[in-house]
Amino acid sequence: MTARPTTFVAEDEYLRREATDDAKNEYYAGTIYAMAGASEAHTTIALNLAALLHRQLRGSACRAYPSDMRLRVEATGLYTYPDFSIVCGGARFTVEARRDTLVNPTALIEILSSSTETYDRGTKFQHYRTIPTLREYVLVAQYSHRIERFVRQTDGEWLLSEAVGRDGTLQLAAVPVELVIADVYEEVVLPAVAPLRVIKEAASR
Repeated sequence: MTARPTTFVAEDEYLRREATDDAKNEYYAGTIYAMAGASEAHTTIALNLAALLHRQLRGSACRAYPSDMRLRVEATGLYTYPDFSIVCGGARFTVEARRDTLVNPTALIEILSSSTETYDRGTKFQHYRTIPTLREYVLVAQYSHRIERFVRQTDGEWLLSEAVGRDGTLQLAAVPVELVIADVYEEVVLPAVAPLRVIKEAASR
């Protein structure tokens, strides 16, 4: 994320700008952060996930929202746009009449990229963990066949599990969804070698 060169921006001013801005921007502690554009792989993975989520959640008590749905983390004041937000049992919004800023996700899904992976795994996940309703956080790799799932335990700890390789599958714990890697990555062209930044980050974990 890249901060706009600006002085302190009030929350109401951010929301006013966001209503007329063609691009999506994050907001935290008085600063607006421009969100990076999506690659072909990211866009294709997102399209595949949207189809899978819609088909599997149809008729259930859960509903999936794509990245146009803004999320407010009430405990920290972060405004952001997850790749997918899933709500079970009824969505709540900061302003019910507008229904454009969600506050009670059950599960969140982010598609990783070389520019956002450190943020999505670190600071952003710290914000997300303060959401009382959030039970599951899913990270989908962009440069390899890998999906990771963090599930909140009864003691507040987060348990990691993952599916790796084209034949892998991952059953989500908080929502009635099974992610089949072959379907998630359908028509996605993976690079022969992952970007150097991603390799370094993976080696450091």
